[in-house]
Amino acid sequence: MQRLLVICRHAESNDPFPLQPDFERELTKNGQHQARITGKWLRDTFQKVDAILSSPAPRAGMTARLVAEKLYFDEEQIEYVPDFYNARESVLINVLGKLPDHVTRVVLVGHNPGITSLTRTISAQHVGYLDPAGAYAIKLDLATWQELHVKNGTLESHFAQP
Repeated sequence: MQRLLVICRHAESNDPFPLQPDFERELTKNGQHQARITGKWLRDTFQKVDAILSSPAPRAGMTARLVAEKLYFDEEQIEYVPDFYNARESVLINVLGKLPDHVTRVVLVGHNPGITSLTRTISAQHVGYLDPAGAYAIKLDLATWQELHVKNGTLESHFAQP
């Protein structure tokens, strides 16, 4: 079965204030604009998705909500995965491997370097680090998401902010 995984980096975020934890950083106004542009690209390119998974960090969560809005995806259906905050590639693969079989199109919103490492591994291509609100779309021929551990996909498209 043909599946689509869109790996998206959170949009531009504020620099941390003194003593502010990295986790709490929020999007800038420009970052909010970037997330909307990415969402429009996703809608224009892929029309719809079945699931959106996001890091719970405010900058990633807001990116996911703004993307969802452009995709006409119910933001209450976004799944915030605590393990996605600054996750390594192996953690991302393990979570994706547990997706239900009826889900065929997924957007993952997370952080570098894990999301770029994930892209490199499952596409078997050396790609550059995703810039804020950038996305890689990978097509996968998988009977179930569990096969993500052993199969490679094809890098279908790449989106970078204009």
